[in-house]
Amino acid sequence: MSSHSDGSTKAIFYALGANGGIAISKFAAAAFTGSGAMLAEAIHSLADCVNQIFLLLGLKEAQRPVDASHPMGYGRVVYFWAMMVALLLFFMGGAFSVLEGIKHLDHPEPIKNPLVAIAVLGISVLLEGFSLYGAMKEIRKISGGKSFFTWFRETRQSELMVVAGEDIAALAGLAIAFFAVSLSVVTGNPFWDAAGSILVGILLMIIAFFVIREVKAMITGESAAPEVNAAIKAHIENHPQVDHVINLITLQWGDQLMIAVQAKMQAQASDVALIAAINEVEESLQEQWPHAKWCFFEPDIDSSKE
Repeated sequence: MSSHSDGSTKAIFYALGANGGIAISKFAAAAFTGSGAMLAEAIHSLADCVNQIFLLLGLKEAQRPVDASHPMGYGRVVYFWAMMVALLLFFMGGAFSVLEGIKHLDHPEPIKNPLVAIAVLGISVLLEGFSLYGAMKEIRKISGGKSFFTWFRETRQSELMVVAGEDIAALAGLAIAFFAVSLSVVTGNPFWDAAGSILVGILLMIIAFFVIREVKAMITGESAAPEVNAAIKAHIENHPQVDHVINLITLQWGDQLMIAVQAKMQAQASDVALIAAINEVEESLQEQWPHAKWCFFEPDIDSSKE
């Protein structure tokens, strides 16, 4: 497993451990207090636990060896599991929370033992903060100094993107739940608790939408990150055996990379020398980018410059 996958696995285990403890405490608090916002948060944390298990399954399946029906391996299966996680976040987390809030609007119930609910929310913030810290720590290792939002749009690591998105949604949802419970206690009006549940659900669905959009692009087939593409092209054109690159295609394949190059080569003494020159370029590419498992190189004439 590559270092990138190792980083994603660490972040997933951070999140799984935090969300497991949070889910148990929230369900207990929801039963004890009768808070709809707390129940919505408990369901959200349970969905997050299932999500992390899905992501681990995806990373494990991606390591399956190449076979006749999958000649380029199973690396992109992680995108399927990331999409499943995003849908689960949308429906089980977001939609359920909205429905739960609507139900409490129709049948309002006062919150019992609000201090318990507030204490659990406080503990949950600490645990979710720990999970987000773990995810951001791994992101900083690979982001190359980019802002989080730029990294989110350009990353090809679906599992790490999903974990970070979940953690951000969780912390924002906890803040909403905290204010909703507090307002219900201060005003004595259970409306705020129900409204908090609905707002948490809407927030989860919004974040799930952005995650789904990014994962859809990965499933469709995305190139390597822009700076990687530029670096690969520069590396090829700086090679003494290459005149210039005519066309370059990269395709992210899970944690691995496919490179297809069409280039005009420097004049060679024979076809054997040309093949040796191409092999030299391919070897240098795979030495510089070890995760570039496939490299297809086509020497050609650039008719546009003739």
